Amino acid sequence: MISFLVKQILQKRITQVNFFKKYPNEVQQKILYNLIKKARKTEYGKKYGFSTINTYTQFSSQIPVVVYEELFPYIERIMKGEPNILWNSKIQWFSKSSGTTNAKSKFIPVSHETLYDCHFKGGKDLLCFYINNYPNTKFLQEGGLP
Repeated sequence: MISFLVKQILQKRITQVNFFKKYPNEVQQKILYNLIKKARKTEYGKKYGFSTINTYTQFSSQIPVVVYEELFPYIERIMKGEPNILWNSKIQWFSKSSGTTNAKSKFIPVSHETLYDCHFKGGKDLLCFYINNYPNTKFLQEGGLP
């Protein structure tokens, strides 16, 4: 029974992924606008006028491309506990890079949303693709992937 329910939930995700594949530009625009909307009242969002951005063209002309070192002063303040600097929710975690440039590790802010919407969802998506490609799999009954 549990296996059936899990497969049904994961199949719903496959339907979403197929929608993304069919309408990639529209999905990406929606994600971009949602991110901009959430970050409007942050220090960075106010500095670069996120509240006036309504199109990708506006976004690309208003928001500069920056290197990590230019963002680090903001990240450093976040690490000290200041809220609403780069993102609108509390940053509790930082991912540490392996130091591939400048031989220094970098600290990447990880929000609650990022943890769930990217990292955890990636794991679920892996299961979805497996079930989609192997619909007769029994790994849920057998306790693990073959």
